[in-house]
Amino acid sequence: MHRTLLLAAYIWLASTGLLHFGIDVISTYLRETRVPGPATTLYYGMNAAYALGQIIFGLAGVWLTWRAPELLGEWLAIILSLAGAVGWLAIGFIFIEYWQPRIAIAAFGILIIAAAMTTRSNP
Repeated sequence: MHRTLLLAAYIWLASTGLLHFGIDVISTYLRETRVPGPATTLYYGMNAAYALGQIIFGLAGVWLTWRAPELLGEWLAIILSLAGAVGWLAIGFIFIEYWQPRIAIAAFGILIIAAAMTTRSNP
């Protein structure tokens, strides 16, 4: 169950990051809905960094889950994942005006907490 929850969490993170990048960066750029300027550059840069960070972290988590699932059962890895979720939530509340990325990261955090509850503690 622990491995399944970890895979669900990290695949969820990578896929929502990919969707965020496709919708907020690529789609907005192709439709040319933003006027060129400093605000547009900041918008693209912040959303690209936000989404690509999620994709890279999610793919690294999937890789670690497949290669070394016992490593992700350690509390340090769980705390690192939760710190990432808190950081993405903070960025979402401060800089992103719509609620979908916040819900996606909250779901990731909940899945990580569920995975932490199913980890086997070492005697």
